[in-house]
Amino acid sequence: MNRLAPLSEEPIDEHDARTRNRHRTTTGGGGRSWRNWIRTHFSILSSGKKSDGLNVLLSVLGCPLFPVSLQPNSAVSHTNQVSSSSQYIIEHFAAATGCRKLRGRVKNIFATGKITMGMAEEVSSGGGGGGGRGGGPTGGVTRKGCFVMWQMIPNKWLIELSVGGHSIVAGSDGNVAWRHTPWLGSHAAKGAVRPLRRAFQGLDPLAISEIFSPAQYMGEKQIMSVDCFVLKLSAEQTDLADRSDNTAEMIKHAIYGYFCQRRGLLVYLEDSSLTRIQSPGSHPMYWETTMSTKIDDYRTVDGVMIAHSGETDVIITRFGDDLKTGPMITRLQEIWSIDDVAFNVPGLSMDSFIPPKQVQKD
Repeated sequence: MNRLAPLSEEPIDEHDARTRNRHRTTTGGGGRSWRNWIRTHFSILSSGKKSDGLNVLLSVLGCPLFPVSLQPNSAVSHTNQVSSSSQYIIEHFAAATGCRKLRGRVKNIFATGKITMGMAEEVSSGGGGGGGRGGGPTGGVTRKGCFVMWQMIPNKWLIELSVGGHSIVAGSDGNVAWRHTPWLGSHAAKGAVRPLRRAFQGLDPLAISEIFSPAQYMGEKQIMSVDCFVLKLSAEQTDLADRSDNTAEMIKHAIYGYFCQRRGLLVYLEDSSLTRIQSPGSHPMYWETTMSTKIDDYRTVDGVMIAHSGETDVIITRFGDDLKTGPMITRLQEIWSIDDVAFNVPGLSMDSFIPPKQVQKD
């Protein structure tokens, strides 16, 4: 049985996908696929073709996974290891959102929303590309779309997202996370099942309170002129090893949650990952991806505060000996809004989260 290519959280284009498919039967999947991708990664991001830019946007912004797994009852199991400051922040957040009303009462969550994505021009570290945050992407085409998301507590989820005429679907049945794209087909994620990052942008406050309950308290910081408490979560080394292979090594993946001191709400998420990529006979390349999300417009849904809009900015930095001109930087942006949120939608069952047959075979 041929191993499926891992679910990539980095840009991939259609040409690379076709190359992967042609070689999969003779290589067993992973290593050759990474080498093909490495060989074409410059043209993916610098190409002016609309399809390439759209694939980059959907690969990175469409359905990224959260850095760490959501463990049931994590708030209880880690109580003795959590500082009093962290406990206070989580208690404040739970009280502000009223999320504990959901525990034991809510079995599933449904949400629909609109998105606008754009990609800025690729620049070197010495070039322009600075640009202030919030001004929108420059040098790229803005594309509008929408998404529908289902969650079944705690680790089952499914999202369908459509932008610019292309659709991607991703999901988790609690045992494996997977994604289906027009250019790669269905492929499974490596490592332990992780939740969808989009759910932690204020959509699922109960999961936010549980996953951040064992977080490390990092002090206070002002973000967007708001005084915040900062909590940090980092992926364990064993999890990073599970997500790596002989071509791509995950070095780190950490996320910071910024909780408003006055209101208690989560107002900002920032995560950063670093990957070392090296194919045989070549110099190592490093990809650092920083994703920052502003979370806004909290509204009450069935007595619980849910965020209804926000903005995500991504900076992808590539550096290594092969880049003689210095690091290359690409900027992406997504503006999102929530149209509808509902709890305990009838008709949603375990069958809704069954992976595609190709993933099941793997």
